[in-house]
Amino acid sequence: MPEHSEKFEEMKAIRDEIIALKESPLYAYRIANNFFPVIGEGSHDAKIMLVGEAPGLNEAKTARPFCGRSGAFLDEMLASIGVPRAEVYITNLVKDRPPDNRDPEPKEIEIYAQFLDRQIDIIQPKVIATLGRISMGYIFKKFGLEANLKPISQIHGKTFIGEANFGSVVIIALYHPAVALYNGSNRKTLVDDFQVLKSFL
Repeated sequence: MPEHSEKFEEMKAIRDEIIALKESPLYAYRIANNFFPVIGEGSHDAKIMLVGEAPGLNEAKTARPFCGRSGAFLDEMLASIGVPRAEVYITNLVKDRPPDNRDPEPKEIEIYAQFLDRQIDIIQPKVIATLGRISMGYIFKKFGLEANLKPISQIHGKTFIGEANFGSVVIIALYHPAVALYNGSNRKTLVDDFQVLKSFL
């Protein structure tokens, strides 16, 4: 496993590359709106890595992942398992905000996924929890779990074992925290699913 200072430098290199990523289809939109790319935050030695889909408006304005209402609920769920936000690593599959909060397009996923792959290799988490169906689809395919891919409504909260170049990693598909904001009945499901992470602390 890389030393802490080495991890910091590798993450810094990723940040610098994303900031200068003019070939991204989202670069011009970022610049025109004075947005920031959202690289990720948290511990570079985290056991748990949370991977969302793409930044929203609040995130693009602050360069912080999950900092709006969804982020407040995510913090609440982390507290429910006794984990400070600073001890996990939170990022997104796509690092720049798509217009109008639309889903990331395949070409956007393709250009940004390399950075997530590198972040995973740097952190070497025990668990990757995906937040939403788009990051779920990418992570399951990346770790050879295509055969297990079903609608998120069927596999949320279940654990799967993937193989990374640093060893086995547990993959858990979770709903995006925003679904609890739009549909209160999903709130308990999200909190209950989150409890699965306790056993990997």
